[in-house]
Amino acid sequence: MFKIKDLAVKNFMSVGNATQAVNFDRNDLTLVLGENLDLGGDDSGARNGTGKTTIINALSYGLYGQALTNIKKDNLINKTNGKGMMVTVDFEVNGINYRIERGRKPNVMKFFIDDTEREITDESQGDSRETQADIERMLGMSHEMFKHIVALNTYTEPFLSLKSNDQRLMIEQLLGITLLSEKAERLKELAKATKDAITAEEFRIKAVGDANRRIQDQIDALLRRQNLWNSKKTNDVAALQTAYDELAKLDIEAELSAHKALADYNVKRKAINDLNSWIKRCELDEKRELKEIDKLKNDIAALENHTCHSCGQAFHDDKQVQLLEEKRKALQEAALQALATNTQLMEHTDTLAALGELGTMPKVFYDNEADAFEHRSSMGSVLAQLTAKQNEADPYVDQIREMQEQALEEIDFAVMNELDELRTHQDFLHKLLTNKDSFIRKRIIDQNLSYLNARLGQYLDRIGLPHTVKFNNDLTVSITELGRDLDFDNLSRGERNRLILSLSWAFRDVWESLYQPINLLFIDELVDSGMDSSGVENALAILKKMSRDHNKSIWLVSHKDELAGRVNNTLKVVKENGYTSYDTDLEIT
Repeated sequence: MFKIKDLAVKNFMSVGNATQAVNFDRNDLTLVLGENLDLGGDDSGARNGTGKTTIINALSYGLYGQALTNIKKDNLINKTNGKGMMVTVDFEVNGINYRIERGRKPNVMKFFIDDTEREITDESQGDSRETQADIERMLGMSHEMFKHIVALNTYTEPFLSLKSNDQRLMIEQLLGITLLSEKAERLKELAKATKDAITAEEFRIKAVGDANRRIQDQIDALLRRQNLWNSKKTNDVAALQTAYDELAKLDIEAELSAHKALADYNVKRKAINDLNSWIKRCELDEKRELKEIDKLKNDIAALENHTCHSCGQAFHDDKQVQLLEEKRKALQEAALQALATNTQLMEHTDTLAALGELGTMPKVFYDNEADAFEHRSSMGSVLAQLTAKQNEADPYVDQIREMQEQALEEIDFAVMNELDELRTHQDFLHKLLTNKDSFIRKRIIDQNLSYLNARLGQYLDRIGLPHTVKFNNDLTVSITELGRDLDFDNLSRGERNRLILSLSWAFRDVWESLYQPINLLFIDELVDSGMDSSGVENALAILKKMSRDHNKSIWLVSHKDELAGRVNNTLKVVKENGYTSYDTDLEIT
């Protein structure tokens, strides 16, 4: 149920700073009459320009953000006050209470759901496109449809005067075909999103493939480097092994032992040579000393016989005694020296004997021990290099394995396959919803068009229009009278108004049968314009029955005072001092 409860306006068109309100929450037929006191009031029959249509324009602006006609929004502000325009609409949809507060100068857009204000973040010039779209989805009714089934106004272009394409669009909306189009449009958006997702997935798969190729190129480059590294390692190990084997041909420890033995041999040889030299010298010294002793003994013997040891002549003076004493002393010293030389000779002989035989000189490869030690050091160094080279870890294996196991990404086509299936399904559904030959469209048209034609025929009979008006299966409209095909413009003003009213009521019945009941109906001056008394009576009868049987709040805007006696309720719209006021008992909060 779409139930409009009340409307409050301030500084809207002819309404001034004093807020005016209208209560729509009633089930009767209300006649809206104007009284322009600025032009003389009832006495002069001044009914125009009071602000009757302002009610409908305010309702339209409150719900849709625009008036019934193409009035600029700033021109909806009261020209005298020029600011503070505000329209408030309270309504109910499916048991939920809503309120819209919309104004300009300052710009205002508030939307309440069960007295809770909904946050609006994109407010611009008193409007919010997103919020307005939500409101219209909730109402389930476009502004164009609102003008034809809720707020009938003489300024609204009649349905049959619309271009054929606009008529088709409206009938499609009325019959529910627009829902198919909306669903098709949403499906189109979903299909576009699916297509974008497919494109994104294609890009992703391509990106993964490209990345995998780049990574594989890197892996291949690393494998080549690894092969070169392994080849170099093999060659280096072989070279070091050859060098070590070459060095190992010499038993270096035996070589070093031989050098040690050679050193000992040389020391012993030198010692033996030195001892033999000393012994030979001692023997020579001993021989010389023994010869000296013998000579001294002979000299002493000669001197003891007082004979000169040099010339053999007799020698009897003190000199002889002195020389004898000197010779004896020299003999003593020579004897001691010979004894010492003999002792030394004996020691050297004993030492030589203790040394034993010299033996065979050890054989060595190197001329000196330093070269042998350098050989051993080279062997240790080469062995260490060989061991290190053999144990050297492949610097590429972990990197290659990590790139193969982690960097390379397996391309999964599952999402792409699902998206392809979804796109195929969406394309099928879209064709089903949009194809004019689709059984869905035909079923909706056949089912609802017959109901529309039936309701339209009944209203035409009841309002007294003898013409036959029928909607065809191609959604065109045919008007005939006594077998003659007519256009809408062939009808008189009164006939056109009868047809406009009948179409509106038939549209309303179809709408309510398909969507939801609507409590409110405005008819602005259509009954006044060109309708004869029979047409007015028939229209009033239909409106009263509609109000009574279906609990509708129907508002008939008219200039005809005589209609006041035909209705139970009258709303007087008074224009005084340039401002409009509504004669109503509705309490304004």
